[in-house]
Amino acid sequence: MAKDTEKLIRQLSLISYLMAERRPVTAPEIRRDVEGYSVMNEDAFARRFYADRSELEALGIVLSVEKPQDGQVEQENYSLPPENFHLPAINFTDEELAALWTALNLLDGKFAYAEPLRLALQQISWGRPSPLDSPVQQTIALGITGAADGHEVSQRLAKIETAIFRRKTIVFDYYTMQRDETGARRVDPYQLLYQGGQFYVVGRAHERDAIRVFRLSRILGKVGYATKAEHDFQRPEDFDPRAYANRIQWQFGEPVGTAEIWISSRIAWQIERHFGRYGEIRPADNGQDSVFLTPYANSRQLIAWVLGLGENARITGPSELTEELRARVRLLSERHTGECEEQHLSAAVAGPLAGNSSEPLEADGDESHDADGLGAEGAIRPERFARLVTLASILIDAGRRGLTLDAAELQQRLKLSEQELQEDIAVLNVVNFGAGTYVLYAEIMPDGSIEVDPEPYGDAFARPARLLPVEAKALVAAIDLIGEHIPAGSLASVRRKVVAALGEDPAHEGLQIAALTGDDAQIAEIARDAIASQRLLCFEYYKENEDEFSTRVVEPYQLTNGREGWYVASYDPEREAIRHFRLDRIKSAQVTDEGFEPRPELDFSGGVDGWLRTGEVPASSRAKVWISPERARWVREERTVISEGEDGSIVVDFGYAGIEWLVRNVLKEAGDAVVLEPAEAREAVRLAAAEIEALVPA
Repeated sequence: MAKDTEKLIRQLSLISYLMAERRPVTAPEIRRDVEGYSVMNEDAFARRFYADRSELEALGIVLSVEKPQDGQVEQENYSLPPENFHLPAINFTDEELAALWTALNLLDGKFAYAEPLRLALQQISWGRPSPLDSPVQQTIALGITGAADGHEVSQRLAKIETAIFRRKTIVFDYYTMQRDETGARRVDPYQLLYQGGQFYVVGRAHERDAIRVFRLSRILGKVGYATKAEHDFQRPEDFDPRAYANRIQWQFGEPVGTAEIWISSRIAWQIERHFGRYGEIRPADNGQDSVFLTPYANSRQLIAWVLGLGENARITGPSELTEELRARVRLLSERHTGECEEQHLSAAVAGPLAGNSSEPLEADGDESHDADGLGAEGAIRPERFARLVTLASILIDAGRRGLTLDAAELQQRLKLSEQELQEDIAVLNVVNFGAGTYVLYAEIMPDGSIEVDPEPYGDAFARPARLLPVEAKALVAAIDLIGEHIPAGSLASVRRKVVAALGEDPAHEGLQIAALTGDDAQIAEIARDAIASQRLLCFEYYKENEDEFSTRVVEPYQLTNGREGWYVASYDPEREAIRHFRLDRIKSAQVTDEGFEPRPELDFSGGVDGWLRTGEVPASSRAKVWISPERARWVREERTVISEGEDGSIVVDFGYAGIEWLVRNVLKEAGDAVVLEPAEAREAVRLAAAEIEALVPA
């Protein structure tokens, strides 16, 4: 029998024994009665028992220890209070359970933590109709699903997840985009972060003795442990993982100043609602417009954002920031004036732009949050201990109710192979309370059914066990990923109940899900109500590319997310077509009194499987865009490269549906992108840059 299997049997038997005894017991009693310990000598028992206690404690299962006054270890008494093992009852409504099932259905096979999420749902829905049997809601779809990107990233994610849990220092080779070089890294991993379609690890880099952020897709090769020690570090008590999930692009890194940005009253509502938390908004002197004060670490990122707002925003201070803005706008204008020759575009950039064209980084770590696309491969498998505890509860419940389980259905329910199910049942059949009293006996019959004979003292596993760390983490991460976007059932109320039952927020101990910027909770709630009641949705919509407002009345069908944010997927009767509207561009909305009959012929899957996930809009036109050497490394990750220059610059293919959209995206590159063709797009960028340049304060 493998050592890991022996350990699992020993730990499960220890739990069973302590729960069955219902009294404090001594170490000699444990050694005598618990499966696996009796064959050990005293020294071996002492080591194994200590290790088992430590591992169970790491899983949240803490043994109570009564120490004798004389301090003799062999006279210590051990017990396991039921509340230290069982999950407190959580009273979910039917709507909340249905929302949880919708979450799993949306993420199943696409979410890196889908398997522990499945086990968590099994535990928290105990005694209620399983959410796994509920009908699936079709009123929400996901383009961004929290999946690991490919087999190698999946393996790295699993290794780092374990390292965080076990407090193990990791080593790996890392490609630093900023310097275009690869080097060895030694890191104490504190936290995983999912943002913009990518996983990152946040931890202390030994090379710099400082906290850095590393993107998993830029780790090269395998991740290894630095030592063979049981634990290598303790996470600092003052480490706040929320600080890394609640920053905007221009704030990645050490702050260098506070920018002052004039905001037109035309878009002030949007800036305050969606970016106000990244700084402070004050009324402008004219009483109509606004001033946005925001700390910044990377000037290029801030300037790129402001340029994307067109004439509705401009930087007014500090002077070094306005100087760089002026230089970048002038560069944009010059590079789009007259005939374009690629070989003349790479002239050295002097002054405030030199060395400041790259994405924001933190020294050795990379914080550029450009998604590379998502894979469908899961990454995190729950530890076998969690599987066995869940399986034991299912088998005992079925046995006590006289039910016969179907092996194939159970495999599907827990995502187990036939061999895994057989091996897990074999392990549970030898878990015992001591003295030959076993927890259960189960057997897979020739017809594929499972017969279970539960022992009368199997109470320890006849109730749901507390969520193990990876299960709790998966559950809360799934809730945070989807947010309040399920029309029927509130995941926010589920989250509050789960955190209350656990006594802590799992997001603070392993995985942070950064909110998509293109979202709005209030608008989402109104859209959810319209979808659930099948009534027309009326709203005022801001078309950013054209800088225009319009009133729309649509049939809302789904809330769906993509790389740029959340959308309401609708049918527009006036245009007789499917349309997606970004929630953060809806200024105001209301549910009308007019209902509508759903149109079964509508298919919204194209957006979810296409442009929402990839960022490539349905294009009727193509452009050739030159990218500077300073930005080329990042852009080549996203777009098709047509040609490469000797200086490191590239020319990429750029699909666009409208020139206004193309112009805005070129402006956002702050001088590092130049349209080569078509000519009308080049001219449109030049005119837009000239208009902005005229507004920049001298």
